This record gives sequence, structure tokens and C-alpha cells, in this order.
Amino acid sequence: MRKRRRFKQTQSLEERLTEEAKSLREEAEALAPCAKKEALLRKARQDETAAHLTDWLMSPGLKPPT
Repeated sequence: MRKRRRFKQTQSLEERLTEEAKSLREEAEALAPCAKKEALLRKARQDETAAHLTDWLMSPGLKPPT
């Protein structure tokens, strides 16, 4: 049976998502308008949204729906 390789993350999920979004936006800025640029920008927006959602879900002020 194979063992899973595990490692401890040194950064929070929000930090990793934010850094990835930043690097994707920088990479997209260097490209001329094309499909790859749009895909990079879309992925950057998804990462930013995921970071905001994770931040919101972990907030102490989150209340269950009534």
C-alpha cells in the first residue's frame, strides 16, 4: 500500500490564492489580447473570489441563515 506524501503548508490558503492571482495577472499583462490572456485573467478572478469566500467563511461574524 502506498503512503500519501504529506507536507505542512507554510502559508494560509488565502495567501496562496492571492499570490497566485497576482502572478497570473502579471503574466497576463505581458501578453497581447488573446485566448490565453483571457484564460489567465479568468483564473485570477476565480482565485480572488475563492480567497474572499474562504475569508468570509472563516470570519467570526458569520451567522447561520434564519
